[in-house]
Amino acid sequence: MDRVRSTFNSLIKSERYSRFTLQPAEDGERHVEVKLSDGEADDTTEVTTEVTTEVVGQDGGSPSFRPAPPRQSRRHIYFMALATLLVFVTGYLAGYISHRKVEPLNTEPGTTGSPVPVTPPHLVPVTPPPFVPAPDLPLQWKDIAGLLKQKLTSQAFNQSLRDFDLPRRSAGSVEDAALAIRIFEEFKQLKMVPWRDVHYVQLQTPNSTRPNRVLFGSHVFEPAGYLAYSKTGTVQGKLVYGNYGRQEDLEVLQKKSIELEGSVLLLRRGKLTFAEQVDNAARKGAAAVLIYPDSQDYNYQGDTDLYGHVHLGSGDPYTPGFPSFNHTQFPPTQSSGLPKIPAQTITASMSTRLLQNIGGPEADASSGFKGGFPSVSYRLGGIENVTVEVNNVLVNTKVLNVFGVIKGFIDPDRYVVLGAQRDAWGKGYARAAVGTSVLMELAKAVKEMVQNERFRPRRSIVFASWSAGEYGNVGATEWLEGYMSSIDKSVFTYISLDGIVLGRGSFSASASPLLHSLIENTMKMVKSPNSPGTVYDMMRQSKWEENTLKPLSVDDPAYTFVAFSGIPAVSFHFISPNTESYPYYGTNLDNMDHLNYQTSQHASEMTAAAAQFAGLMALRLVHDHLLSLDVTRYTDVVDTAVMKVYKRINQLVQSGQLKGVSTTWLSGARGSLKRAAQSIGRTIDNSDLENQKSCRTINDRIMRVERNLLSPYVSPTETPFRHLLLGRGPHTLASIAEATDMEQLRVQLALATWNLQDCAQAMVNDLWDIHDTI
Repeated sequence: MDRVRSTFNSLIKSERYSRFTLQPAEDGERHVEVKLSDGEADDTTEVTTEVTTEVVGQDGGSPSFRPAPPRQSRRHIYFMALATLLVFVTGYLAGYISHRKVEPLNTEPGTTGSPVPVTPPHLVPVTPPPFVPAPDLPLQWKDIAGLLKQKLTSQAFNQSLRDFDLPRRSAGSVEDAALAIRIFEEFKQLKMVPWRDVHYVQLQTPNSTRPNRVLFGSHVFEPAGYLAYSKTGTVQGKLVYGNYGRQEDLEVLQKKSIELEGSVLLLRRGKLTFAEQVDNAARKGAAAVLIYPDSQDYNYQGDTDLYGHVHLGSGDPYTPGFPSFNHTQFPPTQSSGLPKIPAQTITASMSTRLLQNIGGPEADASSGFKGGFPSVSYRLGGIENVTVEVNNVLVNTKVLNVFGVIKGFIDPDRYVVLGAQRDAWGKGYARAAVGTSVLMELAKAVKEMVQNERFRPRRSIVFASWSAGEYGNVGATEWLEGYMSSIDKSVFTYISLDGIVLGRGSFSASASPLLHSLIENTMKMVKSPNSPGTVYDMMRQSKWEENTLKPLSVDDPAYTFVAFSGIPAVSFHFISPNTESYPYYGTNLDNMDHLNYQTSQHASEMTAAAAQFAGLMALRLVHDHLLSLDVTRYTDVVDTAVMKVYKRINQLVQSGQLKGVSTTWLSGARGSLKRAAQSIGRTIDNSDLENQKSCRTINDRIMRVERNLLSPYVSPTETPFRHLLLGRGPHTLASIAEATDMEQLRVQLALATWNLQDCAQAMVNDLWDIHDTI
């Protein structure tokens, strides 16, 4: 204080002041305002000093200083007033600042710290409290599920389904390209970082100048429908009726001494895919296949044409195992799944003519060969010749896949993919329009939840619109082949939206065993759209697996992801009770009216329920700390498959056909897989699931399971479906359990055993733990 007073005295010796005030600033602080006089005042000039400061602790307002008594000089009074004022101002500032930083406004008796005099409320500076934003707490799962259900309502789908109901949508057409652009723009408006994937694929279409024909006696038929990827050419042979073309059906014919070698098999649609029917016929030596819809299975008009494909595989069959990029040049090759004989569909009316004149022995009533045509006796044939002429042509076609992504907040490099094909023969309402509508409505709903509802997915969600799905998942397969090195390590689940609404009253699902528990839990969360309770209740709780889970077939849109890429995948369908499939697939009758008929005029309600089911599965997978993939589900599947191999090998050893082969090593690999699954469970129980690094490590171990069940010992070109349990080929445990070639059995058993052991080792986190764990 002495230093301040000294400094002040030195200042006033050189300058005069006309005013010295401490004034409040706009921000509530005080500052000193000093105004210099324009010139020196005469000693006799009257000087007025105003003090407009507030003094803490004084009851009144600002103090006033009265003139000094006459006996004192004005100059002395002036200096004394200024000095006194400086003391008060300096003390006030020091006290005010320290008071704001350290002491509370009022110290109550009994509390620590020195008491501070209470300032009257109207004199205390009012400082507004600092703004504290509401905590951005993540939503709980119950809230997330509730929000999604609120957004995915039947009212939302009434308009969406109409918007995507198109007259034509064939793969590679102008309409298909326009729809791709539309989806891309909608993803762009949603700020979903959209991108496109372009492929140039070989699609087989009818020849516009030379139609396919069937010649039988005086009858010449030219069906408009066809089977893509059929072998082309003209063949003639004895017409034979083979029911559905299953192995057991063809064995019935052989027992009846019906010659199949060189014959033309007439088969009714159903039970198997077109490709499997043609493959079975070719294995028996048939020269060609004709497929028709029987009235017992399909209530069509007589002139309804059938469309489909006969590639026993997926993707472009002329670039097997690698992508069909325009800039990529590979030597000419083709898929081993292409048929070696011509195949053609015919209408119900055409098939009636053939069956009425086929001749041969009549089918036994117990054989199941009898169909639904009242004017037909369903004889087995083998008497009359028929000629089949297939003139399809290959067309190099540009197709587009379109993607949008909602990125995760913690593990954005891990993705769940939801996909729907947008192409179809004809309108393809149930086939493609419903799935595309659900894809877009889900994208909008989830994006809105992220932007406005504080939903923070841990992992990313990719929305994919595929083209050329009708030709065997061509668009999706080409994407998998093109980016396999990164996709199989990042995509942890694929959810198909194709054909999710096919009827009303029942529910089915096909999936990797890793997803069975998630399917069950989701069924319990989705309200049944046609009965009280949930979808789980609708499917009879005690037998839900038996009533719901169906094997993955080669034409299932989820199959390629599992069997070719090792990505857990699921497809599901709301269907009518006691039906195996939607009867209008692959026809021009797949339209809004027929789907409304199949759903009792509740198509939008069924679509909303299906969208909720798909959305809840996806959000559960990206929300939880741990992936909702149940590794233990695979142990039962492995046990069942291995037991069949045990049984087969024991039969062969006992019969003397197989020597020097033991199931010991296979049994050990089976045990290793089970112990590895248990080790993941123990790790989960003993880990801090709030720790991001720990969760990511566990999730990586779970993601290795499906991928490491792909056999590394077969070529993706010759045997694309490499999955040990769910694939197709001699490497699978199912094929080993039916092997007849003893040398091949030895080799495949050894490779399958190590494939299983290798998968178990991949499930163990650290190299130094492998031996102790498994």
